[in-house]
Parts: sequence; structure tokens; C-alpha cells
Amino acid sequence: MQINNEIYETLGERWYTAFDDPVALLRMESKAKIPWVLEKIRKFYPGTDLKILDVGCGAGFLSNRLAEEKFQVFGVDLSEESLKVARKYDQTSSVSYSHADAYALPFPENSFDVVSAMDFLEHVENPDQVIAEISRVLRPGGLFFYHTFNRNWLAYIVVIKFVEWFVKNTPKQMHILRLFIKPSEVKNSCEAHGLEVKEVTGLRPVISSIRIGSFLRGIVPQGFRFTLTSSLLLSYMGYAQKRGHGL
Repeated sequence: MQINNEIYETLGERWYTAFDDPVALLRMESKAKIPWVLEKIRKFYPGTDLKILDVGCGAGFLSNRLAEEKFQVFGVDLSEESLKVARKYDQTSSVSYSHADAYALPFPENSFDVVSAMDFLEHVENPDQVIAEISRVLRPGGLFFYHTFNRNWLAYIVVIKFVEWFVKNTPKQMHILRLFIKPSEVKNSCEAHGLEVKEVTGLRPVISSIRIGSFLRGIVPQGFRFTLTSSLLLSYMGYAQKRGHGL
């Protein structure tokens, strides 16, 4: 079974407006993920003179927010239609968006202070190769941020089947279990390519924000929220630092 990445060519404005589509869940996850990423970036880099690459940027949820913080941001994706939407919603008109393959990033070695791959590693057949490329373009001491899904029966039920059952317009094979990645596997890939994982945190829905009536109609409630958790059973994000400069 192959993952269906073609769906991102069809979303258009729905990236930012739809609630009858699983992309609404991605938007709401971003409200919990982006503040965490910004907090960690500021912990290591107090200024704004940073060069950041967002791999698999989609419609620019993270890239555009980082640009608002005055960082120099580059976003790459294979979906030309998603990149068009990302450019439209870039309030700063400063993000450099380009069509590129994550297996062969079009940048020299040691180009970026920060690289992210959020909700991306579970969409490729060889995440280890992607992490190797990210390490190549990351400067020594630089940070790699990621978010992905754990591979277990609970994640299969919640992340795949629940969404198929209760959210309208969920395409087949949007996610497939065999491409989900255990936290230890991400850590091992990072270590193999000169990256040291510094912190990992889980992400889960806020139970009190679940409106059963909305989901029974196939709609993601507008107030639906996610929060950080110590459990990594469903989805998790983390950051690693590239070795070098005495690290």
C-alpha cells in the first residue's frame, strides 16, 4: 500500500479555511506545535539573525509564522499547489518558497541554523535519507525539529481510523501505519547522521474540546485543541542538535 501524497495538490484555500477535512486537524495541531518550536529556538538563539529551512512546508503554517518573527525562512515542498497557497498567506512576503525533493535538497552543506520537518517524515518511504539530507544542510550546532506519528495499534485507531470515520473528505491512504515511526527509530537515524536528540514531547487532543455532535456530522469543531503530553503513544515532536563546535 502506497501513501497518497497527491491530496495536497487539491486542497487550495481549504488548507486555511476547511473544517470538513482532516487539514483542519493539522491547523489546530500547529497552534500547539509552533509555540513549542519558537520557545526552543529562542532558548538557543536569542536574536533573529537566523536562516531556517522548513522541509515539507505544505501551505506554510510554520514557515509563515517563523517569518513573522523576522527570521530568514526557506520553505520547500513537492506540491506546487501547496506552495502557491503558502505564498498567498505569507503576510511578510519574505519567505523563499521553492519546489524541491527532500531526498536531494538544493542547498550547500552547513547552510541553515534551523531545519524543520513537521508532519513530513511519515509521508516518505525513506525517512533516514531525509534526516541525512537535513543533517547535511544544517550547520554544526544547528537544530533539527520534527513531528511525526508513533507506530502502534493505538495510533492506527486514533490517527488513521478515527479520522476516516468521523471527518468528512478524508481521502484513502492519507496516512498508512507502516510509515509511522517509533521515537527510537528517529533517534537512531539522528545519531547515525551526527544529530543528538535533546528533547521529545507528545501531543494529544484536549478531551474537553471534543464536541461529539460536530464529529458525528463529519466536522472538526472550531474549538478543538491539542496540548503537549509526556506520552509519545500517538504523535510526538522533538528537536536534535547537530554535533560540532565543541558540542
